[in-house]
Amino acid sequence: MSNPDVDLKGLYEAVLNGDLKAAVEVTKTAIAADVDPQTLVTEFMIPAMDEVGRRFETNEYFVPELLISARAMKGSLELIRPLLAARGIEPVGRVVIGTVKGDLHDIGKGLVAAMLEGGGFDVVDLGVDVSAEKFVAQAKERGANIIAVSALLTTTMVGMKTVVSAVQEAGLKDQCKVIIGGAPVTQHFADTIGADGYSNSAAGAVTLARQLVAS
Repeated sequence: MSNPDVDLKGLYEAVLNGDLKAAVEVTKTAIAADVDPQTLVTEFMIPAMDEVGRRFETNEYFVPELLISARAMKGSLELIRPLLAARGIEPVGRVVIGTVKGDLHDIGKGLVAAMLEGGGFDVVDLGVDVSAEKFVAQAKERGANIIAVSALLTTTMVGMKTVVSAVQEAGLKDQCKVIIGGAPVTQHFADTIGADGYSNSAAGAVTLARQLVAS
């Protein structure tokens, strides 16, 4: 249900332009007017973040724009999430994300986490220097569909195979897919270690995650 008096297009614009204050205001107004919270997410916020991702891919947007759009989206999502939970509405999927053990790089992983959240996923960010055991334990605890592993160093990317092996050993292979990314990582490397997917960009990671959850 939507209310003609609420400018919902303003929510799309606020997320697209990274206007946190406006995003929160429109969301509060919409909630007060009994607009379906699912509509806010699927028809305005996710499309806005998809457009942010497209602009990032075509170099119209850069990291700062992507981050402030993600922040605006998060501001709205914090208001909407309890309403969705109360209705029993599930996220698109659940993702556990982190930078592989021995690697302390955070920015790329943070971008992917923000874009996944903007794409409707429930995201648990484990931070940096994450062991294979922690990825698996959190995936089990959260009922994750996807483990997303980042690396920025050639010396640490070998640890991604450890994560893939740990997922197999834990018997999670069928329910939880492993996707990888980072500057030195390639599709060939992903295939070699048995990862379920690879992306060279934040927006691509969202598309990949959606495909894996749908399959």
